[in-house]
Amino acid sequence: MTRHYSTKEFFRQMPNVLLARYFQERGLFCDLNFSTMKEGKPDELFAAWWLLDETQRTEMDAEFRDIFEMCCEKGIRAIIDEAEYHLGEDEFTAWVEKLSALPSHYERAIVTFLDHNNFWRGATRFYHADTLSFWRKRKNFPHQAAALDEASVRELADLIRNYFYHTDGRGNHCVVEPYRRGELDYFFAYPEDYSQQSIEWVNGEFSHRPHTPAFEVVYVYSQKEGKLDLNFRGSHKAIEPLQGMFATAILKLPELPPDPKDMRVYDLVPLSHKSFDFTFAVGSGIEKVTMKKLRLSSRVKKGDRITLEADTTEDPDAVYALLEQIGKSLPLKMYNITQVELAASVKIDADKLAKLVTIRITHPNSCSLKYDEVGLKLRDMLEASGIEPKEPAEETEAVGT
Repeated sequence: MTRHYSTKEFFRQMPNVLLARYFQERGLFCDLNFSTMKEGKPDELFAAWWLLDETQRTEMDAEFRDIFEMCCEKGIRAIIDEAEYHLGEDEFTAWVEKLSALPSHYERAIVTFLDHNNFWRGATRFYHADTLSFWRKRKNFPHQAAALDEASVRELADLIRNYFYHTDGRGNHCVVEPYRRGELDYFFAYPEDYSQQSIEWVNGEFSHRPHTPAFEVVYVYSQKEGKLDLNFRGSHKAIEPLQGMFATAILKLPELPPDPKDMRVYDLVPLSHKSFDFTFAVGSGIEKVTMKKLRLSSRVKKGDRITLEADTTEDPDAVYALLEQIGKSLPLKMYNITQVELAASVKIDADKLAKLVTIRITHPNSCSLKYDEVGLKLRDMLEASGIEPKEPAEETEAVGT
């Protein structure tokens, strides 16, 4: 669920001492006694806030929104992941202990913003990537290390810019930002989009204001797995070219490696059986997984589909009961399972109720899971359960043969 932001609520949640630091570092409200203000009652501060110049408020409110977005479990996880890249092992351990000792995610986020702004940009990028859905997966890369030098990153930006300029008439400029997160390489590309007009209030005047936004292409590359995940909200025809650009500029490959002949990544056949059990690690927090929806596509007539959806509140096998029913009148062997929707109950916080996460998997290789902590656990579960099988190990000849 999207959390609602308001400036006054932000002031309520933040400790007065940290609000004082934020404003006084900007030379503001130095005559305001934050120590005498009651915590969670920012009326005096809010009144002073509205007396500021509109331009000042607009700039700071944008920062407050960014901080607010990071005041959650995913945001703090992203901050810690980015901090690990910047700090030595001992310094990182001490810093995490100090951060964890703070009483709330609000304090953790604003302290990082104030004291470690070099972590901030990368952390916000990771958090954003964790919220994205429907990644395009491509495997079969030769475990090549990603090139992170300036020339290679610029080459990727130029390839993306040229592609969209020639195909769509946009993308006249492009910038690419690379980040390292554990064993994964992230690349955030921002090509120029078409010009737009937005309805805005500017210095108290209501008007249409022209601007040129950027659109987004996000790559996540695993050298260990030889796998590239791509997130692009646009035409499907751009997916393979974008993958090819990455292979050329970042992996220095002469061409995009072919996909395996069997394009399937997710094997959905086992999910047609009620007796199927998901495999997940003890301590993962995953409590149970229930089938919510199942889609069948005809092998005989392209486009013919049957979707089965049921309320599993009382009966977790309700979808299978429907499948059994239609199997009495239809030859199910003439249909393939092309999409499933699962509900996973995951315990994230020991003091809170389990979170219900929806997983939508579509043949051949589309999955709605994100790349946050919970999403990665559920991806591991799919792999361990044989839904997303690993590549078979290569056979080696015995010495002397």
